[in-house]
Amino acid sequence: MAVSKSTLSIVLIVLGGLSVLFGTVLVFVGPIIIDDQIVKNVEINPNNGLSYTMWKDIPVPFFMSVYFFHIVNPDEILKGEKPTVVQRGPYVYREKRWKDNITFHDNHTVSYKEYRQYFFEESMSVGNESDLVTIPNMLVLGASVMMENMPFPVRMLLSATFKSFEEGPFLTKPVGELMWGYDSKLVDFLNKYFPGMLPTSGKFGLFAEFNNSNAGQFTVFTGQDDIRKVHMVDSWNGLKSVNYWRSEQCNMINGTAGQMWPPFMTKESTMPFYSPDACRSMELVYQRPGMSRGIPVYRFVAPKTLFANGADYPPNEGFCPCRQSGLLSVRTCRHNSPVFISHPHFFEADPVLLDTVNGLRPNEDEHGLFIDIHPETGVPMNVSIRLQLNLLIKTVSGISETGKIAEVVMPMIWFEESGYIDGPVLNTFRTNLVVLPMVMEYMQYIFIAFGLAGILGAVLLYVNDKVKCRKDDHPSADVDPSSSASEKTPLLQTPAS
Repeated sequence: MAVSKSTLSIVLIVLGGLSVLFGTVLVFVGPIIIDDQIVKNVEINPNNGLSYTMWKDIPVPFFMSVYFFHIVNPDEILKGEKPTVVQRGPYVYREKRWKDNITFHDNHTVSYKEYRQYFFEESMSVGNESDLVTIPNMLVLGASVMMENMPFPVRMLLSATFKSFEEGPFLTKPVGELMWGYDSKLVDFLNKYFPGMLPTSGKFGLFAEFNNSNAGQFTVFTGQDDIRKVHMVDSWNGLKSVNYWRSEQCNMINGTAGQMWPPFMTKESTMPFYSPDACRSMELVYQRPGMSRGIPVYRFVAPKTLFANGADYPPNEGFCPCRQSGLLSVRTCRHNSPVFISHPHFFEADPVLLDTVNGLRPNEDEHGLFIDIHPETGVPMNVSIRLQLNLLIKTVSGISETGKIAEVVMPMIWFEESGYIDGPVLNTFRTNLVVLPMVMEYMQYIFIAFGLAGILGAVLLYVNDKVKCRKDDHPSADVDPSSSASEKTPLLQTPAS
């Protein structure tokens, strides 16, 4: 039995109406469902396989690239001339990071220690760990600045100690030894008779205390009671704040541990985090949107005020005494050594710093730090943290090893810690937290479109059926008038025939 067009129109109207209704409901309910799925996937919960594995074991490529500032004129520096450096590297190390001693607490927090190991990747490096590099001798030039206010006889004794252990103002050693430690009779002497004076009890190296170590115990919120607090630090080594700096604000432990952030970020959001290596909290700000391996991201960068001095940015007054903007002194948390942190090549620092050293060429592409983050989940997709270590050197009377060195903040090395989500982890992340929510978002509009198309089709069928019915009810309207006249003519002529 054939279905009439009227019946078909009614069916289409009903189905179209239901489709529009379902699509409209999805417009309001869909975002709630999507947000609920994101919340369930980003909270720190062992039952969430994807996000918990990413948080616990960090199964993504992570590298540390180290660049040395090789000194080409050490003798001239001792005579008071301007230092000239040549950048060497990168020397690339693959990082392995994992969390251990994980303990969940009743107040919706979790404690852990994150360990790290470094493995040299010669294929990714420019050179190898046997390359010889000349840098300032921190044991001599750093200790000289630390002792400059001591009585003159003490400084003379220190200088005699340097000579007896054959320690000069500059070191020329292989990259591997400068990184992870070298044998020094002076270090052995100090550790034996003055234990605790140096940051290491073994060999002395720039990163000796970083390999096979952890950054302390973090306690962070799991987000199970409030997703807005997920990954935010509750305490570090049991502390709610530190005591390195001169103001309460500067001593605050703010933000996350620097790996993930709360979801649902906007362009007005900031990215605060606490860095044990820098001994302070930092905050990145939004710069621009972008794409990272097919996933929409927001790029966050360091504001120009990050390392500004107190004169240029009053809230940073607590980090003083300060030198030029662009430098952060960390001597209060680094055994009082005159070490400063900055952006590489003094990027975004006071131009005066560039005039004190030859060979520096700062630019944003190579020396600016950034994090590309997926705003809906708070998961970083591409990370590049770049920092530089500098040593204050100058002439100290009574210590002949310092010669006539002009006072200068001397760049020693800069390093970039970089990582990105790739491979199976990227595919799983894209499917669960990007593609499926996107499909659900598009489905609501597809249902509305199909519904409206169905209703429009029903109206067209109904109108077409009505027009046809009118034609069937009035057939005379379809008769040609000329043909009717020709048929009647013979009848009128019959009598004449």
